[in-house]
Amino acid sequence: MKMNKWLGAAALAGSLMSTSVLANQCGEILGHAMQQLNTRETVDLCEQYQGKTVLVVNTASKCGFTKQFEGLEALYQKYQDKGLVVLGFPSDSFKQEYDDAEKTAEVCYLTYGVKFPMFTTTKVKGDEANPVFKALIAKTGETPSWNFNKYLVSSDEQTVKHFGSRTAPDDKDFIAELEKMLSANNSSESTVKSGE
Repeated sequence: MKMNKWLGAAALAGSLMSTSVLANQCGEILGHAMQQLNTRETVDLCEQYQGKTVLVVNTASKCGFTKQFEGLEALYQKYQDKGLVVLGFPSDSFKQEYDDAEKTAEVCYLTYGVKFPMFTTTKVKGDEANPVFKALIAKTGETPSWNFNKYLVSSDEQTVKHFGSRTAPDDKDFIAELEKMLSANNSSESTVKSGE
């Protein structure tokens, strides 16, 4: 009986260890839980998006670049099956976001039909920047200078490319970089599968 209890405890410890090892596979960018827009739900970024090519964007509802939501959603629809996820972080760091999360959600979901994950309004620069943006800034040396900055993150979080607000989601150089990351991600997945 004691042996069974010990084996059960060892199995539990092993499963906890493998969970923490898995969690540790995410770096500083995805190693966080963030609250979803206009809900109380939080998302473990590592658990949900590990192994994907990630596009992180700081958004705002009342900005001249707000129409980029359409292009970002089109990107998401086109490339999500190839391993892309777009993560939107509304921010009032540039005084162009509503104080009311419902209004922000209305702009994202109803006006622009956004289906990619959106998170609660947050700071994206300075000491109060959320941990995702702190990690992105540390990795690139580039702080958002305005709304709709784009950070393209490779599936292993080792490569991060920064694009400013004026880079549209359909910009050919941006698309080329995105497709290169997706291709690298898909070829590394194929290598892993063939080696199993």
